[in-house]
Amino acid sequence: MPTKIFAAAGLVALLTGCATVGPDFKVPAAPTVAGFAMAADAAPKIDTTAHPSGAWWTAFGSSQLDAVMAQALKGNQTLAKANATLERAKEDYNVLEDLRTPHVDGTAGAMHERINIKAFGLADGPLANVENPTTTLYSAGAGVSYDLDLYGAGRRGREAGRARIERDAHKADAAYLALTGQVAMMAVRIGALRGQITAAQAVVADDQQTVDIANKAEVAGSEAPANLSPSAAQLAADRAQIPPLQAQLAQARHALALLVGQAPGSWTAPDFDMASFRVPTQIPASIPSELVRRRPDILAAEAELHAATAEIGVQTAKLYPDLKLNAGFNQGALELGKIFSYDSTGWNFGPQLVLPIIDGGRRKATIAGAQAEARVADAQYKQTVLTAFSQVADALDTLGRDDEVIKAVGDQVASAQDSFTNAQKAYELGGGTLLSVVNAQRQLSRVRRDLARVQGDRYAHIVALFTAVAADWRQS
Repeated sequence: MPTKIFAAAGLVALLTGCATVGPDFKVPAAPTVAGFAMAADAAPKIDTTAHPSGAWWTAFGSSQLDAVMAQALKGNQTLAKANATLERAKEDYNVLEDLRTPHVDGTAGAMHERINIKAFGLADGPLANVENPTTTLYSAGAGVSYDLDLYGAGRRGREAGRARIERDAHKADAAYLALTGQVAMMAVRIGALRGQITAAQAVVADDQQTVDIANKAEVAGSEAPANLSPSAAQLAADRAQIPPLQAQLAQARHALALLVGQAPGSWTAPDFDMASFRVPTQIPASIPSELVRRRPDILAAEAELHAATAEIGVQTAKLYPDLKLNAGFNQGALELGKIFSYDSTGWNFGPQLVLPIIDGGRRKATIAGAQAEARVADAQYKQTVLTAFSQVADALDTLGRDDEVIKAVGDQVASAQDSFTNAQKAYELGGGTLLSVVNAQRQLSRVRRDLARVQGDRYAHIVALFTAVAADWRQS
């Protein structure tokens, strides 16, 4: 008996040492491109080579944003879904991992049975008048099965399972990164809209002042009643600009509540103010070869490619024989008290070999399908990398032009303010017309709102760059 056991152990060691079929996964080569920008793209003045530590949004210096971000990371349901998906992938892998060990199943039962004598050809002779007997069979046993995995179907399956865990882990990371970007973007939008509303309300106050001046002029007899129409019309037009901005502000607040995981009726968004944000001085844009090793959606696509490559091996192994070792042990008796006696013992042991012979080409078609799926995953990986590079290039270029835009609009505001002030003074002194005051007011109204908008755009572009380069979203 020991000799047989050692021989069986040697056979198992020999067989399990067989090669694993299918292609081995190779990590895609790092891109050779040196930078993100296209020729003639603008470069931001922010330092993009540093790697500041800690969560990236703290660079804005807003305690309100920090507090809301903490709420979102705790209560967002998209994150809860991503984390649950990752846990499911881990449990799926545990099932595959369990296949590496022998399977042992135990059985126990009691069967009450009436035996049909005629079915055994005993209806004639001495048993002709015997009634079909009724008896009870008691049984207990156990069975063991072990797949030797000769050509690595199980090993490739576990490899694919590990890759899927990596994929879902990176997808969860991508969900965290996307959430932090969305929360920061919505906070900036709320601040920018509040700034535009404040600018619009100031314009309405100036409009009202112009109308009051015109009314005084009419009372004094220096202005005809018909000349009041342009200033009154401008006041009405500027007032009409405010409700749409307020509606956009309400929508932004509701969207932020959704990101935080709260209903709008049970949570109130902070009143973010653009003046409370500071412009970050450092953003870790790095280089393309580093981005592909850091950005979670790229890493998830790479893991998906790994899983698809391993799946080719799973299907290829089905072309070859499969060998399992099976053993069984059973105790059976007609009397419960005798079930564990030696005379009631039965056992079996032996290998089970499955040889694929004719399947109509099904296995080869399945392999071809797995190979096509790997090509799909490869194309998706490459597309994900290109999309990421394009997003970084867009963010860098728009951010590089923001300072210019803000300076230009700021100069327009200063010029429009001077023109409006001069027009008002000239009109009050009788050297100008009410129409010139209205026109100057209209221009000042437009550029004030433009300034509030472009200032908000700059912060939005900074947020976009932070998320595009996969800046750290974890607390330091």
